[in-house]
Amino acid sequence: MPHLNDLILASDQLSPLTMALRALIVFFCTLIFLRIAGRRSFGQRSAFDLCITVLLGAILSRAIVGASPLLPTLAAGAVLVLSHRLLGILITRNNWLDDLVSGPERLLVEDGRINTHQMRAGLISERDLVVALRKKGDGATLARVARAVLERNGEITITLQAEAVS
Repeated sequence: MPHLNDLILASDQLSPLTMALRALIVFFCTLIFLRIAGRRSFGQRSAFDLCITVLLGAILSRAIVGASPLLPTLAAGAVLVLSHRLLGILITRNNWLDDLVSGPERLLVEDGRINTHQMRAGLISERDLVVALRKKGDGATLARVARAVLERNGEITITLQAEAVS
């Protein structure tokens, strides 16, 4: 059985059992952290939400492999999650902060006409637009696009014009 110091302190010489116990502790702490962070952390796929995913994984992995002490690393993870949660709450109450953190949506195409300014601002090429049209299916062509919007999460939403009724 590992000594408590081996389990908690940083070490480059962890036994398999110690690393397994650390992994178990980090796993359950991560579940708690994710419940605190809320469902939006993984549902929205925005840059704001991606930050918590990447940072939490990077920090907590250090606790498992012994690169950092367990308790301070878990504390750092908790601070990240609570910061994300607080900022998420503030974003729901302040549109300007939401736009600052997540950015605005961009109208790329309207009535079949490309808005090159918005395309450049969103770093979207015409090839990207063609890919989105292909994904839309239904034989969608640029001429049939009523609106194409670059959403805040980076997806392109395409609405086709209504078919003329004969």
